[in-house]
Amino acid sequence: MCRSPAMANGRCRMHGGKSPGAPMGNANARKHGLYTADAVAERRELAGLLRSMRGVIEEVDG
Repeated sequence: MCRSPAMANGRCRMHGGKSPGAPMGNANARKHGLYTADAVAERRELAGLLRSMRGVIEEVDG
């Protein structure tokens, strides 16, 4: 634990970090869209379809 006094904003000047991150809605923070809610939902849906297809294949082969 750092024993340095905190700055006015409550952060340690050495360990508190320069910035809390990009502001919400910052278009520059989103380059490719891989982690948008729509993209994640689409990947989950495709994974579910693949699982069900594998189940059907095992039923036919088994």
